[in-house]
Amino acid sequence: MRGRDILIMLVCLSLAGGLLYTAGTQLDYINTQRQTMGLVVNEPVENLPPSLAFATVAMGAFRGLVVDILWMRADKLKEEGQFFDARQLAEWITTLQPRFPAVWEFQAWNMAYNISVAIPASQPEQRWRWVKNGYELLRDKGIPTNPKAVQLYRELARIFQHKLGGVSDDVHKYYKLQLAEAIGLLLGSEDNGLPADDNAFYEALIGTPSEWAQIVADPNVAPFIRALQEVGEPFTSEQPFVQNYLALRRNASRFPQAASDVVDRFRGTAALKRFDLFAKSYELRNTWKLEPARMHQVSQEYGPIDFADPNVHFPMDWRHPDAHAIYWAIKGLSVAKEKNDAETERYQTNTQRIVAHSLQNLFRYGKLIILSRPAEALDPDSPAAKSTSPAIPKDVFLSPDLRIFNSYHKAVLAIIAGYEDDRTTKESLENGHRNMLKNAVLSFYQAGLRGEALKIFNQLRKRYPLREFNVSLEEFALKRWREELSGFGIDDAREQIVMLLSEGYYLYAVRDDEAAAGREQLAQQAYDFYNTTNEPEFRIDLPPMPVLRYVALGQFLNSGAYPPHIRQGLLNRIQIEKPELYKQMEQTEAQLQQMQEQQGTR
Repeated sequence: MRGRDILIMLVCLSLAGGLLYTAGTQLDYINTQRQTMGLVVNEPVENLPPSLAFATVAMGAFRGLVVDILWMRADKLKEEGQFFDARQLAEWITTLQPRFPAVWEFQAWNMAYNISVAIPASQPEQRWRWVKNGYELLRDKGIPTNPKAVQLYRELARIFQHKLGGVSDDVHKYYKLQLAEAIGLLLGSEDNGLPADDNAFYEALIGTPSEWAQIVADPNVAPFIRALQEVGEPFTSEQPFVQNYLALRRNASRFPQAASDVVDRFRGTAALKRFDLFAKSYELRNTWKLEPARMHQVSQEYGPIDFADPNVHFPMDWRHPDAHAIYWAIKGLSVAKEKNDAETERYQTNTQRIVAHSLQNLFRYGKLIILSRPAEALDPDSPAAKSTSPAIPKDVFLSPDLRIFNSYHKAVLAIIAGYEDDRTTKESLENGHRNMLKNAVLSFYQAGLRGEALKIFNQLRKRYPLREFNVSLEEFALKRWREELSGFGIDDAREQIVMLLSEGYYLYAVRDDEAAAGREQLAQQAYDFYNTTNEPEFRIDLPPMPVLRYVALGQFLNSGAYPPHIRQGLLNRIQIEKPELYKQMEQTEAQLQQMQEQQGTR
């Protein structure tokens, strides 16, 4: 028996040795595959405290245990409100275990939400820095390291949709302005005659070379690149060259005059036209991580429609944070379709809702209008006054973009269709959908788009055949409008009309002329209704319409809710573009003053 046992042991050892040798021969191949698939982390662990650095090196493969301990500590700090300390721990965890998606998600959320709001609203630039750090962490590091983690796409989309696109933060307009200013230069090409709202611009970007080596090798573009390189610093190679070219086109005073001379010399040539498209495409791809082809695809599916032909979609306004939210949500959904597991399905549902909420935001606040305001007087000895290119103060204004409605409606219907087997959830979603359609009818009617309002009203009546919808469009719109106003506590007809006129003045001041005309039209219809209705409860003796216009203008001009330059700009526009209205208001003012004087003498 003993000899047999020894023989068995020898055979087993021989087999083990053979298997070990075979495994060893496969090691190089396995390591190559791991490197190719991005499963190897070679990033050195820096800036760790000595005790943690020692534990990481000493424990080797047990670094996962270190990560667990740090994660529990970070979670405890979060619960205690110590967000800055939690951020430091989260940063170490992402270094130790970069393929742990939850910590990237936590780190971005912590910076964009907790740390940013810990800074007073009086310092919007500091708040913006942390919000920007949050979304850039996910976009530039978290997602490239974990390209299959759907929750990271969802969180990135949520930060754009809720933190930047929403209105809950006190300085949300500052965020919107900074984002719009940063990406605005990349949208459209003046050299090629392609504005940002033209699909041809994005089609041109798609056909542009994506690599620096390709554009340098283009014989039509090379002379322009060489001419700028001859200027010297800062036009060296690749990314610094591209970014400095874009900065030169934005503000030439920061660069040597020779650089501007090169641009002027090549203006109108194929070289400058082609390089301008390349530079914008390159920056979108490498800095913003936005692929022009996917941007165009998102616009064609969700972009604003042409009312003359609903099958035509215009490009999204990529200055708006909700456009970015939709982009990253759609990209996350494409990853989810590849994985197809239970956890991914949950993230997929949440991501679909982000798309719908972003479209809702665009429908309500999708028109982003940026206006420069007069600069404040500066101390002549201050650094700002001595600057060759002082910052131009700007304001951002938001108004509805009704062209988004079709895309918004389609997204909501798709979500409802996913709950056919869940009656309770479906009923809840349909209640929201019904209210959405009711509000949309009023919005289109107020904007003077009666045909579109009627189309939506017919959809509402067909899908939800309720008694309240068995009225004319005009009756429904007026009733809905009164319901909304009563929610604000405005029951007086005069106040309703004056409020509409004041809102119209604001829209006219920021040059949203179509919406302004819609408010004016609705105010006139309401005035006519109250003056001519046969229903005693609605019949009201109102002052003449010119008087109401004068009162509304006075309310607008004396309202602290609008910046002084906007109020003054309205007067200037009316005086220049509508002199008859300006003269009518002067006459109304004189008549009112005369009436007051007569009453005073009695």
